[in-house]
Amino acid sequence: MPHFLISNDDGVHAPGILALAQALMPLGRVTVFAPDRNWSASGHDKTMDRPLRVRETHLADGTPALTSDGSPADCVALALLGVVQEPVDLVVTGINAGENLGQDMTYSGTVTAAMEGALAGLPAVAVSMKLPANGSRPDFTAAAHIARRVVERVLRFGLPPRVVLNVNVPPLPLEQIKGIRITRLGERIYRDALVTRLDPRQKPYYWIGGEPPDGIPEEGTDIGALAEGYASVTPLHLDLTLYSLIEPLRQWNWEED
Repeated sequence: MPHFLISNDDGVHAPGILALAQALMPLGRVTVFAPDRNWSASGHDKTMDRPLRVRETHLADGTPALTSDGSPADCVALALLGVVQEPVDLVVTGINAGENLGQDMTYSGTVTAAMEGALAGLPAVAVSMKLPANGSRPDFTAAAHIARRVVERVLRFGLPPRVVLNVNVPPLPLEQIKGIRITRLGERIYRDALVTRLDPRQKPYYWIGGEPPDGIPEEGTDIGALAEGYASVTPLHLDLTLYSLIEPLRQWNWEED
């Protein structure tokens, strides 16, 4: 029976991680180990300058879980380094409240927590769901079903080393999702803005604000798939080398001062 390690960046008591745990329990043993607070957009943060605390807690349905004051990547690392003693077969992160598309990969605590699993040599899956446009409470039922389907395929077919499957699901009932598309990363458009304010002592402080990011819904991309009502599965490889630029860089006369 496979052993799944589940984490997220929304915090251990977020409804998405409960939906994910419940979806995977019929497939094997589930260990939940997630941050004690929200770490959204934390990236691949790893704590090296202070001790980390781990404590036991429970999800809303009573499922036992572990939580830490560290980042999502810390939680996965702690588990795999020995806090969780039973060997782990697959790392699954999510279900994130909000999509992780295109260049979000560099920001997302959900995706980088899965990358921590891949760095340890394990197959890894990150699952996110786009939030409803009307601001209503997200229903993770369909996303959990898609997550289970993806995990079943990974168990059956396996993944190459250091690969993460990044899964994004539209905010639709399962019967309205058109299917699953295998995609590449799309082009994300960020509209960040600097918000400057003054504290009571008239010293400036700053928020990074602005409108939510958008994207170019090009066919074949994760952004395009979601826009058309499909779930997307994008294979990510941890080798970030741009091989096409290696030879041109060698021509830059590196022997000259």
